[in-house]
Amino acid sequence: MTEPGLTPEEEPRGDLTVRVNAMPADTNANGDIFGGWVMSRMDAAGGIAGVDRAQGRVVTIAVDAMTFIRPVKVGDVLSVYTEVESIGRTSMKIHVEAWARRFRTTLHEKVTDATFTFVAIDEEGRPRPVPKLPES
Repeated sequence: MTEPGLTPEEEPRGDLTVRVNAMPADTNANGDIFGGWVMSRMDAAGGIAGVDRAQGRVVTIAVDAMTFIRPVKVGDVLSVYTEVESIGRTSMKIHVEAWARRFRTTLHEKVTDATFTFVAIDEEGRPRPVPKLPES
């Protein structure tokens, strides 16, 4: 899905999973949105994608190579995109990108990306196999 104002080479990777407005209460001492707030939204989006793919509960076990590219500012709309990269027996790697639509503009910039690893778990919290997708 292409956001308004983006060219094809600037498109986010994956599916739009979460959108949220950055608010003044989410700022750090510099007045930018706190990186942990952004990471939390990315983890939540990755969890949504993981639950969809695993058809049940998942937990985050690792975050690889998180890169903060640009700051997020108050009033920006943060859009988080997800794409399942690989699936093991009980785990999956999900690429997560955060993009900011700048406040009162159509400018949409990638601000952060990372790869999150999730493990599918059963109701007792033990790892369980990720279901295979039906062959098409």
